Amino acid sequence: MFDRRLLTSFDWGFAATILGMAALGILTIYSGNTLATSAFRQTLYLRQVTWVCVGVGVLFLACTVSYRNLARFAYVIFGLSLCLLIVVLVLGKVGLGAQRWIRIGGFTFQPSEFTKLALIFFLARYFDDHREELHRPKVMLLPAGLTLLCALLVLKQPDLGTALLLVFIALAIMLLLGLHWRYLVPFAVGGGVLTPLLWAFLKDYQRRRILVFLNPDLDPLGASYHIAQSKIAVGSGGAFGKGWLAASQSQLNFLPMNHTDFLFAVLAEQWGFLGSLVVLLLYAYLITRGLQIARDSTDFFASVLAAGISAMLGIQVFINVAMVLGMLPVVGIPLPLLSYGGSSMVVTMLSLGLLLNIHMRRFMY
Repeated sequence: MFDRRLLTSFDWGFAATILGMAALGILTIYSGNTLATSAFRQTLYLRQVTWVCVGVGVLFLACTVSYRNLARFAYVIFGLSLCLLIVVLVLGKVGLGAQRWIRIGGFTFQPSEFTKLALIFFLARYFDDHREELHRPKVMLLPAGLTLLCALLVLKQPDLGTALLLVFIALAIMLLLGLHWRYLVPFAVGGGVLTPLLWAFLKDYQRRRILVFLNPDLDPLGASYHIAQSKIAVGSGGAFGKGWLAASQSQLNFLPMNHTDFLFAVLAEQWGFLGSLVVLLLYAYLITRGLQIARDSTDFFASVLAAGISAMLGIQVFINVAMVLGMLPVVGIPLPLLSYGGSSMVVTMLSLGLLLNIHMRRFMY
């Protein structure tokens, strides 16, 4: 049962930052597609409003149930996410050349998004159950193997970005728990040996994206087009930007996927370097606040869970922004709270709601 006294421990500043960034995402999606010829593109912001409302409900709902009660089901949640990854490969909905979605009635969701949080739950519960053995490297073998299994299932969809994200999240948690760098050497060597096999496993468009990253002038009207237009949009924003509803690069549809993967480029064109810096500082606040919550919690499970969620948020932001700026290959990672997408929004809100949950109960366990 929800204890009203917990309201005194609710972090209203953290919650306000989350809601403000979600609202900024809606405004940016609207401004980037207001001149689109497609009615679907013009109404994307309305769909995003719906997902933000659902996400806000999920965020506050996540605060009402003790995270300790949820911890009991961590293995079940993870097992269910694995089953959904298998189901999507068999019965999943195909879109944009990928099979990543499951449709139930009128709703479509992306299981790989939920797998990110499910993996963090599993790792937090597993390491909590084995915290007396963390000094033994072999305790890392099972979570490493299951993480790779999840990554391979996601890569099969194909979704290279999320597959890499799962590996990075698990790696970040293991390093935070004291895994020594030298134990990563065999995995690095093995990864190098298996690189040709991984290359054969990639789809043609994924290979082109990597080649374009290595040589940006390789295919300026094809695979290089996305990143070239993204750089133009970011650069044209200058120091102060062109202003809201004045981002011609995105509004005139030169910039593809301006509502999802490249939304940061729209934001940079509108608000320039200073506006982009403010957004990055807000992300930095959310991430560091999450790490503070992990540090302040007296419960080991909660500490690992909060650290994992903070790592997930930080890695996603880093990959997306670096991708938009041409510092990393295009791998299809959305920008948390800002990019269009129902599954991404709900999972992000749920994750941040769990951080609020842990903060509210930090003295109870």
